[in-house]
Amino acid sequence: MSEEGHPPDPGSGDDDQDQRDFANAAWSIPSSIMSGMIVYGGIGWLLDRWWGTSAMLPIGILVGLALALYLVYHRYGR
Repeated sequence: MSEEGHPPDPGSGDDDQDQRDFANAAWSIPSSIMSGMIVYGGIGWLLDRWWGTSAMLPIGILVGLALALYLVYHRYGR
């Protein structure tokens, strides 16, 4: 009960903000990881096509994964 004798609004409070923060993180983390792998994998694929090699695609994917995990750790891990 609030000070006026009315029950608190279910839409107000820190619980809603916590749920929104969790939902934002739940969508942001996997999308950051996938986009890092896709972007750097694409760069590796382009380099493979340009140089005539076949090793840059997996290297690009791993570099993108590592950078994305660092970004996630830096943003949410502290």
